[in-house]
Amino acid sequence: QGLKPIVSTEFPALIFGTTTKLASDLPATDSFLGKNKVPDLQKLFQKADGLPVHLKRGVPDKLLYRTTMALTIGGTIYCLVALYMASQPRNR
Repeated sequence: QGLKPIVSTEFPALIFGTTTKLASDLPATDSFLGKNKVPDLQKLFQKADGLPVHLKRGVPDKLLYRTTMALTIGGTIYCLVALYMASQPRNR
């Protein structure tokens, strides 16, 4: 019988009939919509102001950081209480 491929070597039929556009096919005005913010953010994050990177963008970063820390500490306390309660024998 010889060696025969298990998987078909033919390409399957297209499910969606849309074709993809290459970047070179797009007009120059449609290639980028918006202002490039990367240089501004690089200046912000590389500034030597003594702040850690996760707090450099101000109040929203501080709010997210403090919320995350509160949830972490609260979850740790909850787990310890649940472990303590699970380790105690039940009263009859």
